[in-house]
Amino acid sequence: MQSKELTPLPPWGSALAGATGAVLANAVVYPLDIVKTRLQVQTKRKAFDDNEPYYVSTSDALQKIVAEDGLEGLYAGMTSSLIGVASTNFAYFYWYSVIRTLYVTTQKFPSPPSTAAELSLGALAGALAQVFTIPVSVVTTRQQTQSKSERKGLIETAKEVVHSEDGWTGLWRGLKASLVLVVNPAITYGAYQKLREVLFPGKVNLRPWEAFILGALCKAIATLLTQPLIVAKVGLQSRPPPERKGRPFKSFVEVMRYIVRHEGLRGLLKGIGPQLMKGLMVQGLLMMTKERTEILFAILFRYIREMKATQLRRVVDSVASARPSKVTPVVVVIK
Repeated sequence: MQSKELTPLPPWGSALAGATGAVLANAVVYPLDIVKTRLQVQTKRKAFDDNEPYYVSTSDALQKIVAEDGLEGLYAGMTSSLIGVASTNFAYFYWYSVIRTLYVTTQKFPSPPSTAAELSLGALAGALAQVFTIPVSVVTTRQQTQSKSERKGLIETAKEVVHSEDGWTGLWRGLKASLVLVVNPAITYGAYQKLREVLFPGKVNLRPWEAFILGALCKAIATLLTQPLIVAKVGLQSRPPPERKGRPFKSFVEVMRYIVRHEGLRGLLKGIGPQLMKGLMVQGLLMMTKERTEILFAILFRYIREMKATQLRRVVDSVASARPSKVTPVVVVIK
């Protein structure tokens, strides 16, 4: 096939393909992101509070959000979320591509990284991405958990965070939890690379359905293993429960203790339904579109290179044809 002869993409090309796939996938399932965030920040006390909606399931949350805020309520904070998705995935795939290439080329006997190495490379790339992009995640979580009357724009919400008790550092609230959570994409993409080698050995480009199933399977494994940390991170980045009288949580361990004390161990898994549904669809669509986008970019880059080469040949040929032919000298004899 023609695609097998394509030159591998540079790191920024792979990053652009990953960011494009992530934005498209997250835009499709964004309402599920709203639902899982609302489920993860609510506490049982709201079941008896007439002023605050209480969601008992994914479908119940969808119905109540639409009834209260209209269809636009399912897309609250979408702009900042997609900005965060694009920046995070671009940074992740860029650093992952760079680090993985360096790792492979520095080996005495170049070979695919081991499972442990894949997980370590993914975790390092994820950590670098989180440091630069977590402020957008903090703002998005605030927007998703605000009612329609309280909801503000991206800049206004960021200012609200900065003017809170934490000041500028509030934009990096949950960074420690996020750094711990880099094991999620590390597991996802590490498992993807290894399972791809096992299930599709020697195959350069996967079919769309193969990439979708493989991506969804790996994301499900990662989500099940890290759900308590995901819930704790959301708790850190959202407004504190009224019982805390405005006092924000200081660590994800404190959030987890609060949840267990008020809701039991099952509270650490709240929102697992929409989290899994979102993860399965997003990761499946992401890997499917990323595979296709990488092929398209590779074809585009090859076309550009061929065009440049053709133009260069034309310039050389025109210069050569315009060069004056050798002139025979004329000798003038003066008598």
